[in-house]
Amino acid sequence: MIALALVVTMLLSYLVGAIPFGYLIARWRGVDILKQGSGNIGATNVGRVLGRPFGILVFLLDFAKGAAPALIAKWCASTQELDLPTDCLPVAAAVAAFLGHLYPVYLRFRGGKGVATAAGAVSVLLPRPTLAALWIWLAVVIASRYVSLASLSAAAVLCVVQLVFTPQPWSAEQRILTLFCLGAAGLIFLRHRANLGRLLRGNENRLKETPVMLHVTKILHVLALGLWFGTAVFFSFVVGLNLFGTFERIAAEAPAERAVWFPMWKAYDGPSPDPVFPEPLRKEQGARAAGVALAPLFHWYFGIQAVGAVLALATALAWRQINAGYVYRVRVGVLLAALMTVALGWWLMRTVEDLREPRNRTFDAMVRHVPPRDEDVRAAVTARQEFARWHLYSLGVNMATILLITMAMAQAAYLPRWHDVAKA
Repeated sequence: MIALALVVTMLLSYLVGAIPFGYLIARWRGVDILKQGSGNIGATNVGRVLGRPFGILVFLLDFAKGAAPALIAKWCASTQELDLPTDCLPVAAAVAAFLGHLYPVYLRFRGGKGVATAAGAVSVLLPRPTLAALWIWLAVVIASRYVSLASLSAAAVLCVVQLVFTPQPWSAEQRILTLFCLGAAGLIFLRHRANLGRLLRGNENRLKETPVMLHVTKILHVLALGLWFGTAVFFSFVVGLNLFGTFERIAAEAPAERAVWFPMWKAYDGPSPDPVFPEPLRKEQGARAAGVALAPLFHWYFGIQAVGAVLALATALAWRQINAGYVYRVRVGVLLAALMTVALGWWLMRTVEDLREPRNRTFDAMVRHVPPRDEDVRAAVTARQEFARWHLYSLGVNMATILLITMAMAQAAYLPRWHDVAKA
């Protein structure tokens, strides 16, 4: 039963993946795509020969023929009682659909390069790494205008995200997905070996600069800056300040006036043994509660900033060849510096989080004794000062990021015009 399910799944998935949508659409338009352009049936060649709308259509269809078999197999695996690892059937369907696109039986095994079909499959199997890969694909296309380089970069990032950000990527639950990522990326690189050669020689085909391309790049640049600026300002000056202020205000209230949902540990109601601690001492509970509430948001905060930073920098790099004044060179420098501060801020945030536990532990050890013992006070003061020092570094880097983003937002008033691109 298990062997039959696997064979039927892979056979049907292969036949779906082998449907040559690029070839069929080109034939519908009276063109033999195998004899035009690069001779590839993929979306890039179809778009180059027939026009961008047809290329987008082929990409969506090729994406769907990778996603649909994996999605159906995932549903079947969840509804049928098969003695198989969790992701075995969906991965088998994804592999078969991917191989079907690479080596379609309908065209004597002359297929495409598999990027769109692989993207559809992994979007079902690994949605978060796929989002990172698609984001990198978009950024590289914008910055370089090379679709092949963007595809190779996305395949590499997919593997990196799976290996680095997945807990235990080689565990029994994740091993089959990790192997699929590595195998699919390897085949994509293999199918792009001619493109790699042309990239190294500097004669790879690039997307043409058009007014539409320029307008799309400008729109993405402004949206990326807006997302980045809005996230940084709102989180820093609205969410953070209000959350800490509210919790500390509630914690500072007298025990008889405290809300039932926020009771106070009696040990926090003593006097402050050192100026480094808050006065009244019970405000510490509010600061700690606010820190616990904010901690899960920091990864989202820096992640959203990273998305905006990379897209903003990529769009700025796309204009690097425009000889229209110093503003374009300054823009790239400002955005690159801001991206570096985001990376530094993310690292500092992790350092601060590591110091939070000893700060809390030593504080609790101090207040357990009334009056506090001198050695406990010294340990709590040392841990708190170390935490405060690194927290101050983190705040300083965050303020530098906001300043740089503000400068980049001001420079958005000086975006390139089409005649600047045309004469470059």
